[in-house]
Amino acid sequence: MVGKWQAFLDRFKYQAYVRRPPLVLINGLSEQSESWFRNHWFWRRHFDVHMPNILVYEGTAIHRRIDEGLPIDVDYLVEQLHLYLESFVQTPPYHLVASSLGGKVAVEYAVRYPENIDRMVLLCPSGMGDEERLPIVDGVRRNDPRAIVDSVFSDSRVVDPNILDYYQRQFASRRWRTGLLRSIRGTMDHCVRDRLPLVGQPTLMGRGQDDRIVDPEQAAAAAKLLPQGQFMSIPQCGHAPQMEKPWLINRLVVEFLTGPCPTAKAREPEAVLAKPSSVA
Repeated sequence: MVGKWQAFLDRFKYQAYVRRPPLVLINGLSEQSESWFRNHWFWRRHFDVHMPNILVYEGTAIHRRIDEGLPIDVDYLVEQLHLYLESFVQTPPYHLVASSLGGKVAVEYAVRYPENIDRMVLLCPSGMGDEERLPIVDGVRRNDPRAIVDSVFSDSRVVDPNILDYYQRQFASRRWRTGLLRSIRGTMDHCVRDRLPLVGQPTLMGRGQDDRIVDPEQAAAAAKLLPQGQFMSIPQCGHAPQMEKPWLINRLVVEFLTGPCPTAKAREPEAVLAKPSSVA
């Protein structure tokens, strides 16, 4: 028993000089790479963490495509991710942790470049059903950043005030709003449910039971299609578990990605882990 506990603790021990496996974080529509602020510091103890900004709404890349009349769609984002990894990381196979829209990108990338992926974690991934619920669109049109923030979290008390300040600043930028709305238009109808049987890599899919953006039942049904899937349901959690339940997500991601077997253990009573085949 002592040996098992020591082996478990050694997995969380920080080593100053070591070549760590690469971990790539892919954010969703209403987030930027900063949305991993409660996670990346923990994961850096175990992985070489990369947070590519493939969605910069006021950036030159997106607006160059807008000016050329080209869509900001999932195909474009997948190839932007591939370009980033091929040019600046170059150490496959990669672990991917993706949130919301990032789940669409991760699934498509894993299908197109299977040799580049080791394991994946999909947190409230979109594209699991035929319809997308996007309160962010109404929030932008009404110039109401609070509506965006409230739609993401189950408990507004856990919201970092800097998040609301960020959106209040960005809403004042017409360039940012244009980039966001064009990205929504180009990605919202892209469904990856039929691609899941082609994802051969071990994958952990998580849902927040109070998610108001991705239908939790659709996520549960979609998880059954993963050949090597695990499913996680988190009560009292909305669309961004990495921010709302970071203490849980941080540990489960490490366990799933580093364990000798691709699984995660529900050490906390609030997380319900199950094989996709057992999901009702």
